[in-house]
Amino acid sequence: MKAAVLQNGFGLENVAVVDRPEPAPEAGQVLVRLRAASLNYRDLLIAKGLYNPKLAMPRILGSDGAGAVVAVGPNVTRWKVGDRVAGCFMPLWHDGPITDAVTKSTLGSERDGTFAEYLAIEETALVRIPDHLSFEEAATLPCAAVTAWHALTEAPTGPGTTVLLQGTGGVSIFALQFAKALGAQVLITSSSDQKLARALQLGADAGTNYKTNPDWDKWARQQTSGNGVDVVVEVGGAGTLERSLKAVRTGGHVALIGILAGAGNFNPMLVLMKAVRLQGVFVGSRVMFEAMNRKIAEKQLRPVIDRAFPLAEAPAAFRHLESGSHFGKVVLTM
Repeated sequence: MKAAVLQNGFGLENVAVVDRPEPAPEAGQVLVRLRAASLNYRDLLIAKGLYNPKLAMPRILGSDGAGAVVAVGPNVTRWKVGDRVAGCFMPLWHDGPITDAVTKSTLGSERDGTFAEYLAIEETALVRIPDHLSFEEAATLPCAAVTAWHALTEAPTGPGTTVLLQGTGGVSIFALQFAKALGAQVLITSSSDQKLARALQLGADAGTNYKTNPDWDKWARQQTSGNGVDVVVEVGGAGTLERSLKAVRTGGHVALIGILAGAGNFNPMLVLMKAVRLQGVFVGSRVMFEAMNRKIAEKQLRPVIDRAFPLAEAPAAFRHLESGSHFGKVVLTM
């Protein structure tokens, strides 16, 4: 089978599409013929050596994929040949709180991932994909969508709440769609007026360009009559966290997800004085994934795909993601 593999060291120059043996399902596993996969910022960090410096190589990259079951191993009861499925980011996290053990099972880092034509995986690490979604759309769900869903439902988000989103990457666009589906008002920032216009078309209630309006925390408070937003989906990290804490209301919720803005100074005084709940969100469990898919099916939501590349052009897909020009998700097709 063909697979996008990181080999011979870190760096995008070491990502190559090569031939690898097709896996066979063991007891309790199924074999999935992957039809699509999607890239996350995490994959870029892994390839560059900024995520897991002890990564064992060669490693098939990718955590997100969707396809059809083509074979089942002994003792499999949950799936049959032909079922349309997507894999979980952490195959061992089924339900309940996150643990050290489940974090050591992530695809594309601790074990071979989804940027390949076939994947052998535990039957309990799969979810059925909504019938109305294509394989390409379903492949965008396991990491970015589940992360956004976890962040918003933990907050919680619903009618009468206001959510502030940063940028228009995969997590933020999913958070926009889910927040609106849950009945919330949505504010969003971007460095591109064109991307802001697209976000407004998707349902965002207001947006601002953080390049021309660097005081976006003040803007967010103005949009909420000076009170501050109820929830911030923080994808920037230390570089934007202080402004997020200024933008959120007293007693509000900040879901810390990403590190896109890089390093920065962080004073925890705002967390204390405003009694903010600051929660780290590391994707989510299979049960969360299943609940999210029920909402996607109920609302007939469709993931936003920026661009699809064939698997053979995986290095080009990485460079497109690195450019930051995307709106929504970048996909590989097999």
